[in-house]
Amino acid sequence: MDIDRYRQLSADVDAIFPRRWSPRAMTGEEISAETLKSLFEAARWAPSSNNNQPWRFLYARSNSEHWPTFFSLLRESNKVWAAKAAVLIVVISKTTFDSNEKPSRTHSYDAGAAWENLALQGSGMGLVVHGMQGFDYDLARKLLDVPDLYQVEAMIAVGKPGNAEDLPESLREREFPSGRKGLSEIAAEGPFRFR
Repeated sequence: MDIDRYRQLSADVDAIFPRRWSPRAMTGEEISAETLKSLFEAARWAPSSNNNQPWRFLYARSNSEHWPTFFSLLRESNKVWAAKAAVLIVVISKTTFDSNEKPSRTHSYDAGAAWENLALQGSGMGLVVHGMQGFDYDLARKLLDVPDLYQVEAMIAVGKPGNAEDLPESLREREFPSGRKGLSEIAAEGPFRFR
């Protein structure tokens, strides 16, 4: 896909950033244990407040006994396409610091950095890596035995790229890299003045 057709840069950045996007079309093929390990290794090197590394990843491979549980968490609208993922991942974060068990205000922020590393690594490896909030958070906590000290953050579908023509028409129309807000809408020197 010609990413440049959909994304115009306003400054010089590494191509890894605009090339990452969130397709839905996947083949249903498995990915290797080594490939999955590479994704988590990339996530492991994310920065975090006080080097707390609060992120945790629970996952199910499509051929595992855990798949039905993870798949059941998804909203119906996501089940339509995520059924062909090779792996489903639930991102959680520890809400306290390991060193003193005091609350961490940046646990979600830090987990987001780890997710971004995972997404960029997967994109660089030619994989589909699609993050989502369209799932049942409370059910995830219950079915995956997530303790109270941890917050359920998001889910990720990972797989090998498929053919957009295999998606339902409503999703096929959206199967292209999305644009971004202009820099003036997200960065300003001085006090807050955004809408």
